[in-house]
Amino acid sequence: MIHIRINPAHEKHQSDYPTARKIRRACSNELYRTIKRLKQPILPNKVAEAEKIYYRKVILNLQWIHENHSNRKLLSDWWEENVSEEIAALWEVDRTRLCDAFRNAFGG
Repeated sequence: MIHIRINPAHEKHQSDYPTARKIRRACSNELYRTIKRLKQPILPNKVAEAEKIYYRKVILNLQWIHENHSNRKLLSDWWEENVSEEIAALWEVDRTRLCDAFRNAFGG
């Protein structure tokens, strides 16, 4: 068996994948900040459902998201394409307004 070793200096700068708990909390926090910027009340059960949707989509795309974790604009574009439509329909808000609020909150 051939074992290829990556440069040790490079290894220490590689971050591990986040835990499920960290992902769930990050999704929750990002949606919380988005709701604050929407300046519109969202029912708690709809917020919880949106968190589940967002979490599931992040888990399904975890490798790509992890590889691009430092590019907030790219991550915001991904969110807009893959997540925003479902959440906008669930929350009954304008998708463009939701995407703007998310970008503002997320920094992308």
